[in-house]
Amino acid sequence: MEQQYFIGVDAGSASVRAAVFDQHGKRHAFSVRPIQQFHPKVNFVEQSSTNIWAQVCTTVKEVVTLANINPIEVKSIGFDATCSLVAVAAKGRPLSVAENGNPEHDIIMWMDHRAIKETITINQTNDPALCYAGGEVSPEMELPKILWLKNHFPQRYQDVWRFFDLADFLVWKATAADVVSTCTLTCKWNYLAHQKQFSEKLLHEVGLDDLTDKVPSTILELGEKAGYLTAEVAKDFGLHTEVVVAGGIIDAHAGGLALAGAYPEGCLVIIGGTSNCHMIVSSSPVMVPGVWGPYFGAMLPGYWLNEGGQSAAGALVEWSIRQHNSWQELETEAKASGHQYYQLLNEAIARLEKQEKYPTVHLHILADHHGNRSPRANPNAKGMVSGLTLENGRDALARYYLATLQSIAYGTRHIIDALVEAGHQINRLAICGGATKNPLWLREYTNATGREIHLPQEEDAVNLGSALLGAVACGFFADFTQAAKSMVRDGSVIKPQKETFLFHQAKYQVYLQMYHDQQQYNEIMQACG
Repeated sequence: MEQQYFIGVDAGSASVRAAVFDQHGKRHAFSVRPIQQFHPKVNFVEQSSTNIWAQVCTTVKEVVTLANINPIEVKSIGFDATCSLVAVAAKGRPLSVAENGNPEHDIIMWMDHRAIKETITINQTNDPALCYAGGEVSPEMELPKILWLKNHFPQRYQDVWRFFDLADFLVWKATAADVVSTCTLTCKWNYLAHQKQFSEKLLHEVGLDDLTDKVPSTILELGEKAGYLTAEVAKDFGLHTEVVVAGGIIDAHAGGLALAGAYPEGCLVIIGGTSNCHMIVSSSPVMVPGVWGPYFGAMLPGYWLNEGGQSAAGALVEWSIRQHNSWQELETEAKASGHQYYQLLNEAIARLEKQEKYPTVHLHILADHHGNRSPRANPNAKGMVSGLTLENGRDALARYYLATLQSIAYGTRHIIDALVEAGHQINRLAICGGATKNPLWLREYTNATGREIHLPQEEDAVNLGSALLGAVACGFFADFTQAAKSMVRDGSVIKPQKETFLFHQAKYQVYLQMYHDQQQYNEIMQACG
């Protein structure tokens, strides 16, 4: 049989990654390039579609060269991306979303929280469509961002030809096809896929009646073909115009597609990165308060999806380490030794644990520094620390780092508890993303949840999920079950340490209580006027 290759492109928060896979899931090459983020002020995070597309072209062309394959054997390409909002003016020109009007800043990132007031406005409608978003929208979704642009810059809003989720923008750039994915539209735009419509009442009530004129009318199911590479893009990619391009998908959902595609029922997939996403599908809709969804067909065709999340995970670990007064010393040692700094911190934890069984028994962190996405659905929640001392140096930093990892793991447990309480049966936890490269974090995840965690062999499972999209879209596989059984391989299993159960049970209760305490502090301060 002729060799077949499928490319998966992942546009994450901080980089673009491209990978080439064959029909057996073997990765033949990988390329990564950084992308820019702009932080003009607190809660504003912007990007440039020009910068991102340039890095897409660079990574795809490089990965084809590194794979040392005949380009004619590349059959398809799939794109995934963060759920960021791209504004496009007439003739495909970028349109600024920045307060200063910089045209290069044409993307409002998913993590941007500028649209808090607009979020409240939408939620106050109590529209039945909100029941399919966990009960309320988040400022990380697209309708609040679009309403913010219309409220603050009405002329720019009028000048928009198309609003795209980033994944759909990449598909459009590659093919010139004016299409949108059911994944992006359902999960981030409050489109009701099971009814094949928006809530006209909701859009009218918030003043977005004309939004549907600014969104593509052709909606693709996952695994459908969007088109083929244009001649110009094929040249930029070092490929050919017979390459099939699949409809787009959100990055976390691509990881979920890879890890749950073969055996979807009862599998909770955790996609770790800058933020965390927790994906689970079911044959019938399950309403989970504070957890997004249920979304029909948004990750696997024919299944309902619930999506929990933590707005800061890897980003919080990075921030916490770099805020500490021992960071500079750690960074210098890491560069001198050639080790990553988290390896040095893990070694410090190992030394601490020889002296103290549980180094964080009196140090507790609430990891809501960027709000709580699930299951409290409170974008105004804040982080907290209990148990600070005057301890200094590497041990102090290591202890704080461990408490941060644990807090994020307890947030995952809280989401799991909410899913189970609402009726989901979880038989398997699978995880991919940055946390899989950190054995200490994996240990804390499995101990905090008390559940085994399954890892894939392929460390870049999100890229693999995008490649699966293309492999189905070009017809090589009949469906995602067949594709996943052929291209996705199981890796190792992390088992919980039973002797830590009571410790983590106690810390989890502290984690839950800290949030309630914070709400009391807010009430006290509000009472004082």
